[in-house]
Amino acid sequence: MRAHGGLIAVAVALVALAGCGEKSQVMSSSSSKPDSKPWEGEATRYNAKGYEKGDKTKWELQMRARGQLQNDYNRSN
Repeated sequence: MRAHGGLIAVAVALVALAGCGEKSQVMSSSSSKPDSKPWEGEATRYNAKGYEKGDKTKWELQMRARGQLQNDYNRSN
């Protein structure tokens, strides 16, 4: 029984000390960058047809249309 108690104590100590080796996860100013506006993204092959960089109105209309395609009420009627 004593061997089991000692083994458990060693295991608990190892688990407790494992957290001491964790590195800090603080973001530095060099690793973070501000988000850009979604309608200012570069054109890729995944963009909808008619996408133009910087056109907020067109972007909003395309997002609204995409949402309507996912609306189950509209799809079933």
